[in-house]
Amino acid sequence: MDLFHAVVLAILQGLTEFLPISSSAHLILVPELLGWPDQGLAFDVAVHVGTLLAVVLFLMPEIQRIVPAWFAGWGKRKWSNDGQLGWLVILATIPVGLVGLLLGDWIELNLRSALVIAASTLVFGLLLGWADRGGDRNQAEMSELSWKHTLLVGAAQALALIPGTSRSGITMTALLALGYTRTAAARFSFLMAVPAIALPGLLKTVELTEQAATTDWRAILVGVVVSATVAFLCMKVFMRFVERVGMLPFVIYRILLSLVIVGLVV
Repeated sequence: MDLFHAVVLAILQGLTEFLPISSSAHLILVPELLGWPDQGLAFDVAVHVGTLLAVVLFLMPEIQRIVPAWFAGWGKRKWSNDGQLGWLVILATIPVGLVGLLLGDWIELNLRSALVIAASTLVFGLLLGWADRGGDRNQAEMSELSWKHTLLVGAAQALALIPGTSRSGITMTALLALGYTRTAAARFSFLMAVPAIALPGLLKTVELTEQAATTDWRAILVGVVVSATVAFLCMKVFMRFVERVGMLPFVIYRILLSLVIVGLVV
């Protein structure tokens, strides 16, 4: 794999995985529009490992509270607030896991076209803008998250299997629409990303081990390091940015991106 291609695609993955603008749309469209060869399954796994490392590092204080509290709750069958948050992350992951198992292959074969990406980028971008319109008035914090709201957000996350939707975008949209603050929406979306990235990554790794293709370890290393670094910095900047500005710049970007895609393919 060309090293320049690897760096560009790793930067794209790191930038777009946690911003509400769809990493899948960019990783599908950029190589296609530039005429680059398919980066291959091994590189896809590498950049997802990179973003997984980044979000785990970024959320380490929460993870260090949630994981021990979740395990400790099994002793008395009673969980603290942190342990209950662990259950909510698990609950939010179930819908996307089920939909992925049942419809993942069909979506992969039928919904990766440029027009589908353009439509989902536009529609879910407008929904994000609608949900964020009352962002300054939203008061609910992550500690107030209920299991009913978690199921709704988990169901929304399942829609992210459609290319162009954006996993972070649709989960933040759902949380904002339910009345949570922008900060709470972003942080719970990031927590949901840990299993949402890890589980498909594990499946892809298993699939990769069954292939006989030669692995370009230089591209793999570049993919992991660059995507992890960019994703970590992106999350830090995004948290400060969204508190002050909100989601409007991302909504505008999605609208423009969808128009560009339509202009290129029609």
